[in-house]
Amino acid sequence: MHNGPTTPLEEAVSKLAEGRRSPGERDAVPLLQRFADTFLRDVNLGVLLIDLQFRLVDISDTACKLLGWSREQVVNHRINELFGAMPKEHHPIQRSLLGGVVVTNYAFSWQNGTYRHELLLDSNVVRCEEGRILGAYVLFKDVTSLKSLEEQVQRNDRLAMVGQIAAGTAHEIRNPLTSIKGFLQMFKRTLTERGMNKEVEFADIMLTELNRINELVGEFLLLSKPKDLNIEQLRIEQVMEEIVPIIRNEAVMHNVDVRVVHTVPLPPVVADREMLKQVFLNIAKNGIEAMVDGGHLSIYLKIDESCKCVLVDIHDSGPGIPGFLVDKIFDPFFTTKPNGTGLGLSVCQRIISDMGGGIRVASKGYGTTFTIAIPY
Repeated sequence: MHNGPTTPLEEAVSKLAEGRRSPGERDAVPLLQRFADTFLRDVNLGVLLIDLQFRLVDISDTACKLLGWSREQVVNHRINELFGAMPKEHHPIQRSLLGGVVVTNYAFSWQNGTYRHELLLDSNVVRCEEGRILGAYVLFKDVTSLKSLEEQVQRNDRLAMVGQIAAGTAHEIRNPLTSIKGFLQMFKRTLTERGMNKEVEFADIMLTELNRINELVGEFLLLSKPKDLNIEQLRIEQVMEEIVPIIRNEAVMHNVDVRVVHTVPLPPVVADREMLKQVFLNIAKNGIEAMVDGGHLSIYLKIDESCKCVLVDIHDSGPGIPGFLVDKIFDPFFTTKPNGTGLGLSVCQRIISDMGGGIRVASKGYGTTFTIAIPY
């Protein structure tokens, strides 16, 4: 329990408790005050108390954590000053609140450093016994995990539909592709023997495109029939050591510097070694290709004790992902690459989900960070 100085919000609840108790009860342990103390420090809700001048009177610890604010820096400041250069019409807390406007389950996104939180906000006014408005309170809760789960379910539904189509058509597509590829290789051999270099070049282009179609069909099949995982106990740092040379070879061609940061011992995880390599390589390759003029790719290995996960952060110094595209990058067939299939990240998310983990992305103006969480 918090034993420091009493905050204004705690004092307000304490006075409320005094008014509700009979004279005999006022000598008892102030239960409501203790509740207010515990509520502000422990409950998983953001709490803001606002006065009639639209100033922040008090803020809970959870609100500070979610919003990335320091209590000492924001208390007694006007609410509209706390949102920086954000246009007033986009502020999640409007001054109309003090006029008695009640808000329920208002959804908004908040970027805190490299992490984005999805929040639900409720607000109302605080009145005295005569009905006059004394101020207002704002409550909000973090529903990021819930929204991520909902989006994952929707993506899985789309993947399942793609999988059903793939299961029924992939082999029928591959059979004629094999015949076409075989005849093209024969034509190429004949053209080469006759010295028809320009026609040989055209044949090479067609063969390349056929291989691309074949790879796309292979990804379809992976979605339609998930590969059986070869689960074993392993250490993420060892998996990373095996693929870092491959990542660095790719990075050299794009003038990208790669570094791996690993400062604390990591607990072993239960996962599929080869599937993890596929995920790490895919995301690292995407980051390298995003840095057109060179840059830095940083891979951080760390622990999140709150969710009992080993985290792999893959950060690139590229131009970042526009906010209106961030929510779409895991959707099947969505891609910003001219020759991309849009299935790579969908497959990665499917693999990590099958291992009981998750992938999230954060991008704010400069650089992008993919975080892969694997439970230990």
